[in-house]
Amino acid sequence: MTIGQGFKKKLFNGICVFLALIFFVALFEIYAPKSFSQKPSALYVVQKGSGGSAIASDLKAAGMIKSTLFFRAYAIVSGSYTRLQAGTYEISPYMSIAAIIKKLATGDVAKNTITIIEGWDKRDIIQYAESKNLFLGEEFLAVFSRDFSSGFSFLSDKPRGSDLEGYIFPDTYQLKLEAAPEEFIKIALANFDKKLTQGLRQEIAGQGKTIFGVITMASMIEKEVQSMSDKKMVSGILWKRLEAGMPLQVDATVNYVTGKNTRSTTIVDTGIDSPYNTYKYSGLPKGPIGNPGIDSIIAAVYPAENPYWYYLSTKEGKTIFSKTLEEHNAAVAKYLK
Repeated sequence: MTIGQGFKKKLFNGICVFLALIFFVALFEIYAPKSFSQKPSALYVVQKGSGGSAIASDLKAAGMIKSTLFFRAYAIVSGSYTRLQAGTYEISPYMSIAAIIKKLATGDVAKNTITIIEGWDKRDIIQYAESKNLFLGEEFLAVFSRDFSSGFSFLSDKPRGSDLEGYIFPDTYQLKLEAAPEEFIKIALANFDKKLTQGLRQEIAGQGKTIFGVITMASMIEKEVQSMSDKKMVSGILWKRLEAGMPLQVDATVNYVTGKNTRSTTIVDTGIDSPYNTYKYSGLPKGPIGNPGIDSIIAAVYPAENPYWYYLSTKEGKTIFSKTLEEHNAAVAKYLK
C-alpha cells in the first residue's frame, strides 16, 4: 500500500466516523427527550397558519425542545413539515422531537374527559361540567333544548318542545379542549344512536310503543333499582300498572321535581302539581327523568312477567316485591319505618 493510498484510507475512515457521529447525534437529538426526568406537561397552542420554523422557535422558547435545527430537519425528512396542524396540544420536555412532531402532524390535540353517570339528569351534567370548567350551564341548556331530530331519527317521536333529557347516553367521552356544548351533545347522541340497535327499535315498534315512551320508562327504572333482574321485574310492574290505568307512584319522578334524592317521598311532595309527578297524575311522566344506561333501556323493552304490583327498595338496596297493597304496606312498615 502506497503512502497516498494509506492517506486516502485514513481520510475515508475518518469521514465515515464523522458521519456516523453526526448520525448518532441526530438520532439522540430527535428521539431522546429534552429532559429525562418526568416533568409536568403544558398546553401549547399552534395558531392557524403557523409554519414549521415558527413552531420550532416557540417550542424551544417554551423549553420543550433543545434544537430548532433538528426539529425542522426531522419534520422535513418525515414529510410532516407542511402537515403540522393548528390546535391546543399537551406537550412535555419528557417527549422527544419525533413524538412532538407526530402529535402535531396527526392533530392529536389535548382533550377533556367527560364521564356521564347512568341516571344523571341535566342538572347533574351541568353541575359536573361547571365543576370541571367545561362549559356554562346556560350554554348547555340552550343547546340541550334544540331540535336535533333531522340528524338523529330516533328523536322523531319526541314531543315538540321537549329537551334532550334521556338521550345523553351515559359513557366516557373525549372532547377537544375548545369543544362547545353542541359538539358534546352531538357525540353523545351519536353514541345513543349506536347503542339503540335496530333490533331494539324493531321490538319497540312491534310492541306499539315509542322510543320516547320507552326511554321515559327506562329513566324511571334506572333511578329505582340497580340489578338487571330487578330492573326487568320493576319494568313488568310499571308497564302492567300503565295498562291497568293505575298511577305509577314512582318516587324518583317526585325527586326529579323537587331536586331531592330521598328513598321515599313525603305526602307533601307527592301532592306537588307537576306533569312529572306520577303520584298525582296517571300515565308516564311528561318525559324522561334522567339519562338511562343500556341495561335499563333493555329492561324497559323486555319486561319480566311477574305476579307483583308493588315494590320498594330497602336501605341496603334490596328490592322487596309485593302482590297486594296490604303486603306492600306491611313491607313499608318493616323496611322503611
